[in-house]
Amino acid sequence: MLRGDNMYYCCGITEVGNRPHNEDAFLTEGIVYTEGCVESAVAEPFLMAVCDGVSGEQAGELASRTCLKMLAEVEYSSRVNLKRKILEIHTSIAEQSVMQKSTANMQTTLCGVAIDEGGGLHCFNVGDSRIYRYRGGTLEQISRDQTLVQMLYEEGSISVEEKKVHAHRHIVMPVIGNLDAEPKPEVIVYPDGMRAGDVMLLCSDGLSDYVTAFEMEEVLAKPKPLAKRLQELVVLALANGSKDNITVTAAVHYPDEVPIPGMQSTVPISDE
Repeated sequence: MLRGDNMYYCCGITEVGNRPHNEDAFLTEGIVYTEGCVESAVAEPFLMAVCDGVSGEQAGELASRTCLKMLAEVEYSSRVNLKRKILEIHTSIAEQSVMQKSTANMQTTLCGVAIDEGGGLHCFNVGDSRIYRYRGGTLEQISRDQTLVQMLYEEGSISVEEKKVHAHRHIVMPVIGNLDAEPKPEVIVYPDGMRAGDVMLLCSDGLSDYVTAFEMEEVLAKPKPLAKRLQELVVLALANGSKDNITVTAAVHYPDEVPIPGMQSTVPISDE
């Protein structure tokens, strides 16, 4: 596989929060993580992603891990059709879900960023996990929530304020593994890639539902290592009442050298 010259610093945290088990997981440097923290320096091309097993569905935990393990097997480059790969993963998970009772109707969201060998940036999304870009002190949501309330908002049926309190705000459109309808992966391409200092941040709704964009900007603006800022976001989500699993990952483009401070334990998913 061809590799570019650019280096990136990646870190991620997944926290079970106030749930009995963690249906979230994240992927970085080809490894799926289901607990703890990790940070690493990676060279392009690479994939980074977050999955959130759909709440209330059976085997959401298995769906999120299976999805990311399949994504980790993709030999990513600019020649890879991400939409096609995501739909292939969806088909495989949907097929597995009808094989036995323990895997029945397993579903998951998926959001991620892919950096190709030329530095091109591809953002992909299915469901309501989110992708943000923090640039020059401003946080911008890159992904579009695939939810009922987002559709109603775009139709002009409800306001921004109503989105936050709508009775059906947790209903997502077809996600990976859905047996009734095929998901519609959205891929946004930025050929010029990331600027030095940009932060690409991915998170599950356990964070984004409880921490506002303004609060995220305040934390990301602090002069702390990125891993510490992500930890602060998780603590803030819990303090703000999050009762969901919380996962947040981020990547920063460093054109020359990637400083890696000493980090906490890394706990990858087992292959058992």
